[in-house]
Amino acid sequence: MTDVQTRDNESAFDLRRAIERLREGLFDPVAVRLLTARESRLKKIIDRGFQQIDQNKPTHLCICGAYGQGKSHSLNYIHDLALRENFVTSLINLDPREIPFHDMRRVYQALVAAMRFPDTDTALAAHWRAWASDLSREDFENRVAPLLHREMPHVFRSVLTAMAQKTVSLSKRQRGTKKHASYRPREFPYLLSRVLAGDVVPVYRLRHALKYRQVDFYKDASLTCKGAEPHLQMIRGLGRLFQKMGYRGWVLLFDEGESISQVRVTSRSRSYQVLDRIFFPEVASSAIYPIFAFTDDFFHRVDEEEYDRVRIRNEEEIPYFEKDYASAWTDLKRYILHDLSAKEWRALIEKLMHLHAKAYHWHPPEADVRREMMRRLSHMQGQETRYRLKGLVDELDLAHQDQIL
Repeated sequence: MTDVQTRDNESAFDLRRAIERLREGLFDPVAVRLLTARESRLKKIIDRGFQQIDQNKPTHLCICGAYGQGKSHSLNYIHDLALRENFVTSLINLDPREIPFHDMRRVYQALVAAMRFPDTDTALAAHWRAWASDLSREDFENRVAPLLHREMPHVFRSVLTAMAQKTVSLSKRQRGTKKHASYRPREFPYLLSRVLAGDVVPVYRLRHALKYRQVDFYKDASLTCKGAEPHLQMIRGLGRLFQKMGYRGWVLLFDEGESISQVRVTSRSRSYQVLDRIFFPEVASSAIYPIFAFTDDFFHRVDEEEYDRVRIRNEEEIPYFEKDYASAWTDLKRYILHDLSAKEWRALIEKLMHLHAKAYHWHPPEADVRREMMRRLSHMQGQETRYRLKGLVDELDLAHQDQIL
């Protein structure tokens, strides 16, 4: 039987959990790592992207394939690999209703909510507070404050600075005065965390938090954040900040990317404009690695758009699209997925059989089980990879049950 390279710290419990998740049609980091087909090819491409981030060069990747060819599986594999390689990660599913790509505030909110760090389970706000509190005032002013000023929109720079500082202490007498009626120290961490997460809070309440957290520059510009550009700027800025915190950068993983093309033309136009800035940023350096999963339908839509289409407003012709994206995106970095060959499925069956045997401590009759798994696989042509894996696990469960009985 072909051996599967498992880590020493992966116990039978870890392997059983992986099998149980496959049994439910879910992704599991252990199973994704052990069962990824063409792993060396994908890893080589991802490692090249990681190296470009280390060199502060902008990069991106489009994982392209039909439904069921393993796009989500590949994203989960990259997600696990990036965490092990000391990157901060966010994996989200784009959706025209829940997370429409043309609304960058909601995309930013989803990215922050899904954020994972290699060495801690804490959320962004808590992790930033803990890290910044370990810095001396001098270190913060010399190492971090210039980066915040250069990279972050004003409101986010103000909030991050406030989080790194303590609330002004007032005496009981001072708290009772009208001058300090807005002093609500218990509320300040909540407000600041909400803003960092992308939520909208009343500006007058935010001003109070910044005032008592001794942010002396908060009045220099507006504390509102509108449109796509501030959130794009913040995403790039967070990547830089993560590097200051000791990580290699921020890997952004977007599943269901074809949903971008499933909305009306004005929304598609805004999405294409944002995508273009992500694929080919004007800045010469980057600390983020955006990776999108697309079906061919997305690129067919991009190719078929009427880029000379205009609308009339106040007797003036206004183009729907900023540019011809079909022509502009001919140099996208693409990783093309194809359905696994019969040989690759046989290799995957061997791996899965070994994984199941090791998880449940049994010795399957290999020839018989292999034949039944191949038969089951032949009846699931065209289904998504995870459903085919679920069916194969079912066959292994049946064989295991027969051996016990």
